[in-house]
Amino acid sequence: MLFKLRPWQIEDAEDLAKYANNPNIANFLTNGFPHPYTIENAKSFINTIKEHNPTQIFAIEVHGEAVGSIGLHPQSDIMEKNLELGYFLGEPFWNKGIISKAIVEITNHGFKNFDVVRIFARPFGNNIASQKALEKAGFILEAKIEKNIYKNGAFLDELIYAVRK
Repeated sequence: MLFKLRPWQIEDAEDLAKYANNPNIANFLTNGFPHPYTIENAKSFINTIKEHNPTQIFAIEVHGEAVGSIGLHPQSDIMEKNLELGYFLGEPFWNKGIISKAIVEITNHGFKNFDVVRIFARPFGNNIASQKALEKAGFILEAKIEKNIYKNGAFLDELIYAVRK
């Protein structure tokens, strides 16, 4: 399925709220990702990230609609040569090959535009689809930390996948 990555615009807030307001997405993200996800959450998010230069967080657009998000988060201190990758895709667009291709595209953007040597992602151990997408995009499993995440009343494994420049 064809998609493009582009900067978020405030006009995308309705699409963002529509696709992000899904427990099947929130269950695989940190508690900083609100659920329910409201139009106000969407506007606040877009207003917070739109000033990044270079762009760090992109909308995933399919057929003119913002159906997901993918971004790079610079690290600090001793991790300053790393970027953390985060993403979500609206459920109607799962299993269409979009996210693994978007991961490759944003990884290239990260290495081109940031002074880093490593990009990493931390999917939950129960998020098999995300693990497969990362592997398909060339990321390697570096570590498994058992029962490190506490989400929705349960302890989950944290996986660390990375790719190096």
